[in-house]
Amino acid sequence: MTGELITVAVPKGRLLEESSALFEEAVGVSPATLLGKTRKLAADAPSAGLRFISIRAADVASYVEHGAAEVGVAGLDVLREEPRDLYEPLDLEIGRCAVIVARPRGARPLPRGVSPRVATKYVNLAAAHFAARGLPAEIIHLHGSIEVAPSLGLADAIVDITETGETLAANGLVIEERVLEVSARLIVNRVALRLHAERLRRLVDALRGAVATLAGRRG
Repeated sequence: MTGELITVAVPKGRLLEESSALFEEAVGVSPATLLGKTRKLAADAPSAGLRFISIRAADVASYVEHGAAEVGVAGLDVLREEPRDLYEPLDLEIGRCAVIVARPRGARPLPRGVSPRVATKYVNLAAAHFAARGLPAEIIHLHGSIEVAPSLGLADAIVDITETGETLAANGLVIEERVLEVSARLIVNRVALRLHAERLRRLVDALRGAVATLAGRRG
């Protein structure tokens, strides 16, 4: 862990833009702006006592859990799919979407006693969801193009993440169940929480205020 600067892992993509608005409101610096000025994947903001690193969304929790970063921004889907030993002090209320079960439009129910084949990248969430319903399911692990699995005969249903449902509809799928409502969370390394308690408390409080302020502006 860094000595002087607190390292914050921010995900690439849409969440970088949304989390940058929060950090700019909270501490006066935008990770997206800082990182956009360099080809490096890290940028320092000494005035705020922070260093930002830009990494894949799926890797943020690993960086924070293992101490490569003290703080991070991670989606609840990632955190619940592969639980980590992390502190989650704040719902940032960005990156809202949902993990859902979707099936082909007009598909007939499976015969009693037949286990559905479910394609997903959320293996643990899917297995837990169907187990809680008392319905054994064959989970097929895919890394992408999950929406086409039913049309190609690979699966009877999918468990995937969606924001608007438009991609599902375009592939002839309808949402049947909602597994998990998702938003991005602020996550903190537990050792860092002891070593930098006061600094991290101030950061969390500032971000909490920023969440409230931006929510108020949205009405």
